[in-house]
Amino acid sequence: MSIDRSLKIKGALKRHRNVLTRAERIEKLKDEERWSEENSLLGLPKVAHRKSHAGRKEKAAQVKEAATEAGAEAEAPEAEEKQD
Repeated sequence: MSIDRSLKIKGALKRHRNVLTRAERIEKLKDEERWSEENSLLGLPKVAHRKSHAGRKEKAAQVKEAATEAGAEAEAPEAEEKQD
């Protein structure tokens, strides 16, 4: 039996996965305060694990604005020098 391509690469499992391991599910439940040490490891409640793209457009817009501001600041001294 051969090994899947994604498992051959060292960092292949760092990408988003839809299925969490039991330890990851327990960690998320602890963060949400929905699990305690007295609870059974079997029959864990479902944990929503979705890939989030929130803030991407805002962050890209901020970077773009910063770049245009930096460009405008760089052009301003050149315009002053030409007038003198």
